[in-house]
Amino acid sequence: MNEMRKLRGCIHKALPASWKSTTWLLKLMIPISLAVTLMQHFGLLTWIAGWINPLFIHFGLPGESAVAFISAAAAGTYAGVAVMMSIPLTMKQASILALMIALCHALPMECAVNRKTGSSFWTMGILRIIMALVCALMLNALLPESLGSYIYLGAAADSSFTEVMKTWVVSQLKMSVMVALIIFTLMVIQRLLEAYGLLTPLSRLLSPLMKLFGLPRHASYMWLVGNVLGISYGSAVMLELEEKGLVTREEANDVNYHLIMNHSLLEDTIVFAATGISALLLITTRVSFALLVVWGRRIMVPRAT
Repeated sequence: MNEMRKLRGCIHKALPASWKSTTWLLKLMIPISLAVTLMQHFGLLTWIAGWINPLFIHFGLPGESAVAFISAAAAGTYAGVAVMMSIPLTMKQASILALMIALCHALPMECAVNRKTGSSFWTMGILRIIMALVCALMLNALLPESLGSYIYLGAAADSSFTEVMKTWVVSQLKMSVMVALIIFTLMVIQRLLEAYGLLTPLSRLLSPLMKLFGLPRHASYMWLVGNVLGISYGSAVMLELEEKGLVTREEANDVNYHLIMNHSLLEDTIVFAATGISALLLITTRVSFALLVVWGRRIMVPRAT
């Protein structure tokens, strides 16, 4: 009975927060989706693709996908997903693009947050862009072509403007429901973790992994918060620990190098997996790139611990 009361309390607390987050995200996603739909119908997306295709073809992607990548890099993961579902993609192309977005999204905001905890704004941003492109090249070479098609919520190429708009409205209703469910689920999980005080014991359990990741053993709490709640929350925790003298600025910087490749792992994985992208591919690739960045830096900068 007590457990059910605690669960109901978490759900009750999650409702207003999830509503606020959902409405904010949809205010961002819907205009971007409409803009991309109109650009596609009137041929502007094809024109952009013609210019960018010579570069993106090396990543196995159509030129139009650059709009999704740029939108995500500027505004965040959900903006990129909104564009992804508005252009026709194969599952291989969507998987490549999803990993690029996972490694390189919301750059202005997240790099500014990294800077607060001792990392260079420009180093973080440039490194994320480079690694996203490296990831795309690697996956294009490794992933098979026969993975099927990705979710496409747009109209057929020969549709009239009225048909395009009708299809777009229906697609936005579907997308809105999906986003609302994802955000609500994440908010409930977050409040359950807080209600049961699981973050601290989980961080202790994960502390041996820090050696494998090339991070200080006591960085497990920062790592866990960054992966469950994201860079912004993770950096807030780092700042508090720095102020208390429990972690040095250099150690916080070390953790940032890992988190720029592998943060919000819970949320990003759920978001992309809900649209059909392999969760295993997302997790293993991001963890691998985090290991590559941290250990590569440790080799080049021996002082890092």
